[in-house]
Amino acid sequence: MTTSVFFGCTFIAFGPAISLFLFTIARDPLRVIFLIAGAFFWLVSLLLSSLVWFIAVQISNKENASVQKGLLIFGVVLSVLLQETFRFSYYKLLKRANEGLMALSQEDAMPISIRQLAYVSGLGFGFMSGAFSVVNILADSLGPGTVGIHGDSQHYFVSSAFMTMAIILLHMFWGVVFFDACEKKRWWAVVIVVLSHLLVSCLSFLNPQYEGSLIPAYVVMCVMGMWAFSSAGGSFRNLKLCLTCRDKDFLLANHRPR
Repeated sequence: MTTSVFFGCTFIAFGPAISLFLFTIARDPLRVIFLIAGAFFWLVSLLLSSLVWFIAVQISNKENASVQKGLLIFGVVLSVLLQETFRFSYYKLLKRANEGLMALSQEDAMPISIRQLAYVSGLGFGFMSGAFSVVNILADSLGPGTVGIHGDSQHYFVSSAFMTMAIILLHMFWGVVFFDACEKKRWWAVVIVVLSHLLVSCLSFLNPQYEGSLIPAYVVMCVMGMWAFSSAGGSFRNLKLCLTCRDKDFLLANHRPR
């Protein structure tokens, strides 16, 4: 039973992201490099926020529960702000890197567009965020022990897996919207991305009332998904053409001679 829970939760949490990686990134070495770099930037932001939180806990009164809860909230807010700061830093770095690649390239077009960079870097952020969110939980799911034996919720593992999947996809959507907002200098959109990230992160404080955290998180994910689709140039018309295999540009771009 524990093995099935482990693999089931792993596929729930990482299945969509791994599929996106295999079908859209894995065959392009440049995209793989940018994805790994994005994951590294997220990791550095986590390292800095963890260091600040650890120092704050050490110099505070550890026996005061209200102080420790306040520090936990402070740590979450600081982590989100640092993640978005590093997302902006990564955007500026990618802009310069893309200009350098274009200068070295013999072609007039950029080797990889800003929209593609936004998608790839967002998925990199999401992969690393999801891994740190759920890896210890997946390790515990292998046992020994039974979830809920003392009256707690039995949906702990599966709820954590669904929340991790939402976070991974949200990072991808946030990346697309964030980069598009920076390109068009729509700073209000950047603020909305940061606020929605804060909202989803703070929803974890509602646990173990999982319906109170999962439902709003998936509502935010759907809204940000539609916004990212629109920011990437999507429309209902070309979505319909793509799903019905009538988009000639899409078919020609993916045609390979046999």
